[in-house]
Amino acid sequence: MEPIIRLVRKEDKPFIEEIARLTWEGEDYLARVFDSWVKDGNFYVLELEGKVVGTSKLTILPDKVGWLEGLRVHPNYQKRGFGRLIQNFMLHKGNELAEKGIINTLEFSTYFLNKESIAMAKKDGFKIIERFYDIQRALGEEEEPTLSRINSLDELDYEGYIPYGWKFLHRCEESLKWLNKKAEVREYKGYKFFYALIHENEPAFTPFKLSTEAIKNILPAMSFEARKIGYDSIDIMLPEEKQDLIEPLKELGFKNWTDFKEPDVLVFRKEL
Repeated sequence: MEPIIRLVRKEDKPFIEEIARLTWEGEDYLARVFDSWVKDGNFYVLELEGKVVGTSKLTILPDKVGWLEGLRVHPNYQKRGFGRLIQNFMLHKGNELAEKGIINTLEFSTYFLNKESIAMAKKDGFKIIERFYDIQRALGEEEEPTLSRINSLDELDYEGYIPYGWKFLHRCEESLKWLNKKAEVREYKGYKFFYALIHENEPAFTPFKLSTEAIKNILPAMSFEARKIGYDSIDIMLPEEKQDLIEPLKELGFKNWTDFKEPDVLVFRKEL
């Protein structure tokens, strides 16, 4: 039987949960975001003989960006060309949306050692346009912050892309409105930060000010928010151009997967 690619259904959830359990040593976020992704739309699965064995999602972000995420193939069905099949389908969907004027670019992020996805993306014309360090620290003492909002892009120390978990937004006024609507924005000791809702994305914190002083001051507030949403660490996406902060942040207890040898999160773009 030939595989088919179709929109996800609510009854597909057990298959998605199985794929998530077998991905990233069971730490995949796919099962957690399932309901919100179904509601959002453009969430597709690859079905083979009645079983969902692959997934992919296209999310519309500000500035006419089609954000690709959630590309998965069940481990028992890998190395059979299904990843390429899904990727081709999503590229076709991206072109359809571009023809309608809904998006004008496809973008995604991935871990720098995800060699298969990176090779496939480069072959399809995607280019690396931003690199980040994913840094983590254990939770510490906690203090509750206050609710806040983003008043201006000038508050944010990000030149090109603004991190929202593992999504990355163009620095533009539309993103400002989008973030004030969707992000959890907090203020503590005169410093602000935000994070993505855990049922929408991987929870990483975005400090407005990228300085040792700012990050040190909001550690208790980030610890409070992380524990509140059931997360066991403080994760921050640090832009490559802010690598001068690495040594001071190490002293604050931050680590990363590569010991900071190089940025480990890559952002790709393909113009349509």
